[in-house]
Amino acid sequence: MSSRRQSATRREGASLSRTQLRDRYHAWLQHHRLSAAQSLLKVVENPGASLLTWLVIGIALALPVGLNVALENAARLGGNWDSPAQVSLFLHDGLGDERSAEFARELGERQDLASVRFVSRQAALAEFTALSGFGDILASLDKNPLPHLVLATPVETLDESAITDLREELGALPEVAEAVLDMDWLRRLHSILELSQRLVLLVGGMLVLGVVLILGNTIRLAIESRRDEIVVVKLVGGSNAFVRRPFLYTGLWCGVGGGLLAGLLVEAGLWSLREPVGRLAALYESPFYLSGLGVMGILNLLLFGGALGLAGAWLAVSRHLADIEPR
Repeated sequence: MSSRRQSATRREGASLSRTQLRDRYHAWLQHHRLSAAQSLLKVVENPGASLLTWLVIGIALALPVGLNVALENAARLGGNWDSPAQVSLFLHDGLGDERSAEFARELGERQDLASVRFVSRQAALAEFTALSGFGDILASLDKNPLPHLVLATPVETLDESAITDLREELGALPEVAEAVLDMDWLRRLHSILELSQRLVLLVGGMLVLGVVLILGNTIRLAIESRRDEIVVVKLVGGSNAFVRRPFLYTGLWCGVGGGLLAGLLVEAGLWSLREPVGRLAALYESPFYLSGLGVMGILNLLLFGGALGLAGAWLAVSRHLADIEPR
């Protein structure tokens, strides 16, 4: 009989423990829901102050994000010009038409060149006249000032250093006055883009730190305005986690709102630029168009803004909540 009673006691104790854990979990979950709803309601009930906070956060996030989107579009535009690398060979003025064409044919037999195209000075002048609009001025010249040109495209298996060596080798030929590697300006463009990306990261990091400080100051003011309420909650046994929860959700909603405004500001700026950029691309017969954040980009901004809001709120609450204790 005694063993049965002990067994029944153990079962009742385990059941009671499971019930308490379940009740505590439900209470914890219910308080999260209540804190989230009440915090959102407080933010919405003060639209003026909330909108100012969202605008400050949105502008601070929109600046680095907008610059990053612009750099991505510039890199995509540069990628369209990336291939193939081409060596332009300007021939000496004294070289005749037949010898220049023969020289181009000789280059075409090289194994390290994928293609060779000869552009006579007459064809170059006609193309320049058509594109520049200075036909009358060019027609008044006594002689054609343009040299013969050979456009040599290296094979794709050559790396950058090998192409540079090839340019030096071709430039040393007696028929060649100057050899220009068209990839030089592209390397400069890539270097500028890389430097710009690092500057954007640096500026973005500083602005993100500013966002965290702004959110921290907002939460600090919210804590000070509810100091008496916090004291009462702690007097009746409320833990720091219980008191901290509503302020964390306040920071979350501030960050999410700021991220949403940042996405809208970036998309609005891109929308205003799409038409003139499209017209400019059409003049150069290019299919280039401005790409924006998209749905996933805006969602990532919402998540990032919310994470910054939580970080700023956590720092502010951890620092100031310990100073508020019942006396």
